[in-house]
Amino acid sequence: MSQAVLILIKPDGLKKSLTGNILSRLSETKLEIVAAKMVRVSGDLAREHYRHLEDKPFFGELIKYLQGEMHDRKKVMALVYWGEDAIKKCRTLAGATNPEEAESTSIRGSYGRITTSGLYENVIHVSSDESDAEREIKLWFSPEEIIVDLYPTKPIVQKEIKTRAWA
Repeated sequence: MSQAVLILIKPDGLKKSLTGNILSRLSETKLEIVAAKMVRVSGDLAREHYRHLEDKPFFGELIKYLQGEMHDRKKVMALVYWGEDAIKKCRTLAGATNPEEAESTSIRGSYGRITTSGLYENVIHVSSDESDAEREIKLWFSPEEIIVDLYPTKPIVQKEIKTRAWA
């Protein structure tokens, strides 16, 4: 069954120049990249992304981590991979959330670490299931940014939208 999955290469992965390595590893899945962009992560976006963890004692630190405040890289690379068993394939390649428990051949096992404060710097986020994937993809991408129609859309007319254009 074809499915979509959100992948985030987190600020620590960008700081360590692991983008190429991670994308090469993900290419092993033979999935299609249907959306990709660099994102400056706002506090609101980070909190909404990790809302299921807001009651955890490490929530504040996690938000700072995703925003890049701990690595002087205030951005993430967001991607949507699409294809047969996308979530399972990507999660297997990513490895366990805890880098110390991840297989040494996985992305997190190879490149992740645990800070002295106990924060997992695991370089990559992968949606955990189809429900989370849909919520996360809709949070990080608009329909126009994805080259396939993943979810139903509706046309809207917007007036007086302030945007930036090249001078």
